[in-house]
Amino acid sequence: MAAPAHRRSLRKRRTLVVSAAVVAAGVGAGVLVLNANAGTVDLYHQTLAAKDGWASSGTGTTGGTKADAAHTFTVSTRAQLVKALGSASDTTPRIIKVKGTIDANTDDAGKKLTCASYASGTGYSLTSYLKAYDPSTYGRSKLPSGTQETARAAAQKKQAAQIVFKVPANTTLVGVPGTNAGLTGAMLQIQNVDNVIVRNLTFAATEDCFPQWDPTDGDDGNWNSNYDAVTLRGATHVWADHNTFTDAPHLDAANPKYYGREYQIHDGELDVTKSSDLVTISRNVFSNHDKTTLIGSSDSEPAGKLRVSIHHNVYKGIVQRAPLSRVGQIHIYNNYYDVTPLNGYAVQYSINSRAKAQVVAENNYWKVPSSVKVAKLLSGDGTGAIKGTGNSVNGTVTDLVAAYNAASSKDLKTTVNWTPTLTTGLETSASAVKNLPTSLGSTAGAGVLK
Repeated sequence: MAAPAHRRSLRKRRTLVVSAAVVAAGVGAGVLVLNANAGTVDLYHQTLAAKDGWASSGTGTTGGTKADAAHTFTVSTRAQLVKALGSASDTTPRIIKVKGTIDANTDDAGKKLTCASYASGTGYSLTSYLKAYDPSTYGRSKLPSGTQETARAAAQKKQAAQIVFKVPANTTLVGVPGTNAGLTGAMLQIQNVDNVIVRNLTFAATEDCFPQWDPTDGDDGNWNSNYDAVTLRGATHVWADHNTFTDAPHLDAANPKYYGREYQIHDGELDVTKSSDLVTISRNVFSNHDKTTLIGSSDSEPAGKLRVSIHHNVYKGIVQRAPLSRVGQIHIYNNYYDVTPLNGYAVQYSINSRAKAQVVAENNYWKVPSSVKVAKLLSGDGTGAIKGTGNSVNGTVTDLVAAYNAASSKDLKTTVNWTPTLTTGLETSASAVKNLPTSLGSTAGAGVLK
């Protein structure tokens, strides 16, 4: 059996229930969100509340709220989005309103682009690639190199130029209510910038046409893809809120196998890596996906960063990394995990703490079928810590760390070196935790904000 790969390879509110398996659709066309704590606020200028997770630390997260009229955009095509984002080095505050669904795999004229479009002119052929690096002849000791690997990288570079959108500092990117707002086939790259808000968007079908074969990854090798729906790399003060992430319509069950391993075209849904810091991930729906959220891309990332809060999110049909945490201080609370197998996605674990990560997981709710052992909900490498309190399995408070440690040879540590204080909205009562499946079903994900 292959070893799992941990390397890097998307109160009162008027609400709409969001499907976790398909692209969410909104109803109504207003521009306001009704918030019991803040009154009536302008959705496009809303900022992260005080003490709402790590992203509220220090200067807080305000995104593009200071944008002038010249830097306030409404976009409905890929070309318009590229123009609105401008240069990644331009720190001028901007608000970008996404109206409808934008397909990243389209040219400036709106013509659909395919994997064949990106491969054209590079010399890449999957048939030739498979022949060149077949482990029975090429071996398993080194990464592919040579003509076909060079061609694969060139084709992947062409796709990246089309689907990767670089977000500048001081930006608010928000879906217009009632328009089915979102990005298909895209990667939002938030890299080495500060102060970004991403809200009310559906991220679907982020796919790599040209995965790389790595025979050294795990016991039997793996196909590794290159694009996350949203990726944070060296970013600070980022608030990702009320978004929906899904592999749909192409689910992993449809992927073929080559060299006996799944030809994986999906990477992360929302990854936080390269010493990113001060991040709040709230009220999103993560669905139908394998490697969901990676915090820290390497066990050797320096200490002092990767501080992330994850709260009031819904996880359905998620295999792993919800999240996988390295090095940092991560607060995970009031989330709903439904680990019932869905569309071929079966859970390996929900939360992983490794590389000395300091995780506080409290007052979360797991729906666990009889086919899944409670000990499988957590994972670690023997150096990470999870301090767990008030977590519920099928309505019963359960010590998940104790269950994992009783079944594992690499115990999770049970004490951490910090105490969360940025906890606005934390629900601790037993009744509130038991109600999370219902309450988050109507308040999390895209299409809810008005």
